[in-house]
Amino acid sequence: MAKPVLLIVDDIFINRVLLGEIAREIGCEFKMAGNGKEAIGLLEQTHFDMVLMDIEMPVMNGLETTRYIRNLSDKTIAAIPIVALTAHNPNDFFDEFNSAGFDELLTKPYLISKIQSVVEKFCMKK
Repeated sequence: MAKPVLLIVDDIFINRVLLGEIAREIGCEFKMAGNGKEAIGLLEQTHFDMVLMDIEMPVMNGLETTRYIRNLSDKTIAAIPIVALTAHNPNDFFDEFNSAGFDELLTKPYLISKIQSVVEKFCMKK
């Protein structure tokens, strides 16, 4: 079975590096984007099995980006699992995350077990 390919989207470089190291540790390949606009460009060029999407970013934040992806005419891209990453209390934003079209919500700090669990949930069932 091929390694899952993740798109890591976060405006903070060190967060992208950390998520990339976790992805590598659990046997995934990955590409990185610094904002939603970059992420959309990569999604249109490359196959990904899942997106790890930070919420607060410049240019296009995670909510705007996820809504945009869900409304794409390419239904394969529109259906990709998207996991929201936030440092905020999820109870404060649950309705907004839910209505944007996220499949899952993870809170920071990043733990290998949390990331591995969502990868297994969305990428290993294929």
